[in-house]
Amino acid sequence: MASMSLVIGTKNLSPWSLRPWLLLRHFGIGFDEVELALDTAEFAQQVQQWSPTSRVPVLIDGDLRLWDSLAICEYVSDAYLSGRGWPASISDRAIARCLVAEMHSGFAAMRTEMPMDIQRPPSAVQLSDAALGDVARVEEIWDGCLARRGGPWLFGDFTIVDAFYAPVASRFITYATNLKAAAAGYRDQVAKHPAMLEWARQSATGF
Repeated sequence: MASMSLVIGTKNLSPWSLRPWLLLRHFGIGFDEVELALDTAEFAQQVQQWSPTSRVPVLIDGDLRLWDSLAICEYVSDAYLSGRGWPASISDRAIARCLVAEMHSGFAAMRTEMPMDIQRPPSAVQLSDAALGDVARVEEIWDGCLARRGGPWLFGDFTIVDAFYAPVASRFITYATNLKAAAAGYRDQVAKHPAMLEWARQSATGF
């Protein structure tokens, strides 16, 4: 049994859960997984034993309990990766944290109008101007990072930033979002990550 446990929501629907799960998988850090079925009567009762906010994800590592996706990723980087969850340079780390914070608290229209639903057959939807603005901002971020650092990930090597934008890459596939070449290539790079393929397979057979 692994020393850590990660409590997540239904893989098909939970972008917040995907972020720390992907980070842990990418770096080969062992953990036990507890998947709770979102949007069920049982969830509200079950999640209370894990989370003080009744939300997922939650990381349990010994006596430590963390209930925020960014806090979990920060902890994993510090405790298990010697800081490698972030880019190496001070300036890149500062920019990376800005981009993660932007994703952590922003893009409300895109989240609402393009909810994560991996098993939904890909098809476009009519988006509001606000959601289209969110999509354009994500594409701007991706294009800028890839142009400055050459890929294949946003800061060269895989970091917390890639884990945080991975659910957006999934949304862009689900909703057949038109992207320019660089952003489309990054979207596909995320989608073919072995851990993302694993998550997608399991989303088809989970709750």
